[in-house]
Amino acid sequence: MSKEEQLLLELNESKDMSEEQEPEEIPESPEDVDQLDGDDAGDDTGAGDGGGDGDDGDDVDAAASSEPSALRQMMSQYFMEYASYVIKDRAIPDIHDGLKPVQRRILHSLREMDDGKYHKVANIVGNTMKYHPHGDMSIYNALVHVANKEYFIDRQGNFGNIYTGDVASAARYIECRLSLLAKEVLFNKEVTEFVDTYDGRNVEPVVLPAKIPLLLLQGAEGIAVGMSTRVLPHNFNEVLK
Repeated sequence: MSKEEQLLLELNESKDMSEEQEPEEIPESPEDVDQLDGDDAGDDTGAGDGGGDGDDGDDVDAAASSEPSALRQMMSQYFMEYASYVIKDRAIPDIHDGLKPVQRRILHSLREMDDGKYHKVANIVGNTMKYHPHGDMSIYNALVHVANKEYFIDRQGNFGNIYTGDVASAARYIECRLSLLAKEVLFNKEVTEFVDTYDGRNVEPVVLPAKIPLLLLQGAEGIAVGMSTRVLPHNFNEVLK
């Protein structure tokens, strides 16, 4: 037999074998696809269980899913601690005095340093860091923000412009002190509750005994975890009437 005849014989045999194989079923609609998936899943279950009903495996999976893992408990606890810290100690003002913690610490520091003269903002920021553990820039920006409200901080120098967007000068160039209004309505040691600071070396007020609604006067804006606040400032004379 020549090589050509042998090749033709092998080709015919392979053709006959391909015709004997069952053609693959092609689904024509989404219902057919779901039916095929269900059949395949049934086959896999039967093969894996070895003819059993598979209830034991389902019970184990249900028990594992019903009991939270140690990692899940740890993440839940840490997230709740972080969320409550951001809400109470960073972004949301207290309803009693209308101040965020950094603003309250700045005013308390100004009261502590008050001698009737202007102080460099850089010195005030440094003194406030005894109470506020989150860096000098957060203190500086908060101080400039409160000073531009023109209620409780008497300023001197370029504190920027809230209407044009101009930024304030560096902390070493500008000065401020408590205003007469702040001394009159914000402080009273006899009724103020104090707690230890973050390092235990000093004490700071829980809230200031404000005689006027600071939250309405100044307004507030902050984004915490799962909540945010935005209170527009109100007219001073109308709020006090």
